Amino acid sequence: MTDHPETLKDLRHKLDGIDHRLLELIAERQATIREIVRAKRSTGFPLRDYQREREVFQGARAKAEAVGVSPQVAESMMRLLIRYSLTLQERNAVTDGRHGGGRRALVIGGAGKMGGWFAQFLYTQGFEVEIADPRAPAAANGKADWRDTDLKQDYIVVAAPLNATNEVLHELAARRPPGVVFDVGSLKSPLRSGLAALSAAGVQVASLHPMFGPDAELLSGRHVIFIDLGAEALEKARALFAPTMAEQVVMTLEEHDRLIAYVLGLSHAVNIAFFTVLAESGEAAPKLAQLSSTTFDAQLDVARRVAQENPDLYYEIQSLNDYGGESLAALSQAVQRLRGAVGARDRDTFVALMRAGRDYLTERRREADRRR
Repeated sequence: MTDHPETLKDLRHKLDGIDHRLLELIAERQATIREIVRAKRSTGFPLRDYQREREVFQGARAKAEAVGVSPQVAESMMRLLIRYSLTLQERNAVTDGRHGGGRRALVIGGAGKMGGWFAQFLYTQGFEVEIADPRAPAAANGKADWRDTDLKQDYIVVAAPLNATNEVLHELAARRPPGVVFDVGSLKSPLRSGLAALSAAGVQVASLHPMFGPDAELLSGRHVIFIDLGAEALEKARALFAPTMAEQVVMTLEEHDRLIAYVLGLSHAVNIAFFTVLAESGEAAPKLAQLSSTTFDAQLDVARRVAQENPDLYYEIQSLNDYGGESLAALSQAVQRLRGAVGARDRDTFVALMRAGRDYLTERRREADRRR
């Protein structure tokens, strides 16, 4: 008697069973990671071990090849699992640290995206968090105007648009709150006078720039920039991020804005120019989609995210940075050089531009790997 071949329904049922076992294995993996975290804490090991991650990736690729699975798929899967594990580790470290236990924090602009992130971040650490924002709901610890609070919080976070932030800093300087005051602005040039007023008034003042958006769940691999305005306030601000895996960078106000002109100003400008050219090209988006390439799709994805951001914030980043014109002028000159090389059929100049970029980006990658 011959065996009946498995039906499509049977095969799908079999696949469902495999998927369920995969999820059970992920749960088992997470349980093992919790044990590893406890061992790390007891021995003082850092939460993230880049050498161990490399070993995991190499092992996954080797095993994948042995069993006939794509090594790229195996590494991608392991990266996703490691990111998930790190997110849980970091979240638990922040919560278990209870850095804010018995203390208060005020987030001015706490109903906004970044303000909301900081409110949740501080709440997770055990702070009693108050939100002051005209959009704040009429609920406990929510006020429309920060002036209606007693300003006796241990930390006051100003997460408002840049011009509004500077005004708030000046008003806070006049009222001299006893706690640490810090802004989270993407630029510091427009905040010079407010920060200086706080320092002159003897207020503990710091200035932060979280190099991530409000959707960030994992801070490993992310940077938080701290502007050095005074040792005591600086260390208290940095302590808030001690339980996380964020990389902390300390620099001067001038250095920050000069570098941000390239890190944010240039990258935003390139993408704004890219989607502006497309929008004004007269080519319909569906037709371009039929001719997409790997490079085009990758650039389009970044440009799409930029286009969805707050245009007023992006205008501030471009227009209020004392060093912003430098990077925009450099971009214009680079485009002219490229255009000139192509128009003159100057292969040597074109190739030199490509090779110089390759060398620069290769060195940047090496530096990133060394820091790990």
